[in-house]
Amino acid sequence: MTEALLEIRPDDPTAPEVAPLLARHLQLMVDTSPPESMHALDASGLARPEVRFFTLREGGTILGMGALKQLSGPQGELKSMHILSEARGRGLARLLLDHLIGLARASGWQRLNLETGVEPEFEAARALYARAGFVACPPFEGYTLDPNSAFFTLDLT
Repeated sequence: MTEALLEIRPDDPTAPEVAPLLARHLQLMVDTSPPESMHALDASGLARPEVRFFTLREGGTILGMGALKQLSGPQGELKSMHILSEARGRGLARLLLDHLIGLARASGWQRLNLETGVEPEFEAARALYARAGFVACPPFEGYTLDPNSAFFTLDLT
């Protein structure tokens, strides 16, 4: 399939066609993170007014998702980035990440933050964020120090 068939669009995290991807994402979080360190949002959390949820589709098939959450001031948080394991290795995560960074900039945010796991399963995600310019930072709004979490930030100015 060609890249022309790829589409990133705002979506409804409570839609039935999103449920399988979201379930896989949440199961991965449960399988890899202790309960006190799991910060993934479920469908109702992703449907909150301060969150904008997006899917990445190829020919109508959902291959990935990501969200932007408004924080206090001119900053936000990247939430629930996930590409199906069988679709990885094609640059889709970077495509989605770049799209979300562009939306954050267009929203006037000065900073984009994220939290991810320190477990080996999150190594590729941490590398992706580093390649995109994110740098390690202390816990931000609503988070505390957690040995199972890594915090990153990107200056958007």
